[in-house]
Amino acid sequence: MIREAAEEALAREGCELGTVAFSGLAIEAARAAGAGVIVRGLRDSTDFDYEMQMAGMNGAMAPELRTVFLPASSPVRPITATLVRQIAQMGGEVAPFAPPNIVAALKAKFGR
Repeated sequence: MIREAAEEALAREGCELGTVAFSGLAIEAARAAGAGVIVRGLRDSTDFDYEMQMAGMNGAMAPELRTVFLPASSPVRPITATLVRQIAQMGGEVAPFAPPNIVAALKAKFGR
């Protein structure tokens, strides 16, 4: 769903996107994928505090990996996947908060 949601922007910019599903430690998934960087998004100071702790632990366990933080833009800072799922589950309109393919998947999942 991530690739589908980003498809138009990726084509426009001439970029590629790879996604990897995994269970376990992110550093192990990053190593298996041959990555040198883990990219994490930040919405607010709560995210920053948590992600700094995570980056510190990851750095201790896998010093060859770097963590890069990307701040969310103002319009999307309050949006969380949990809140969007809750809105969809209660029959609310999630179109302002998610790409069309995600909205369709949520409607299919929650039957609304």
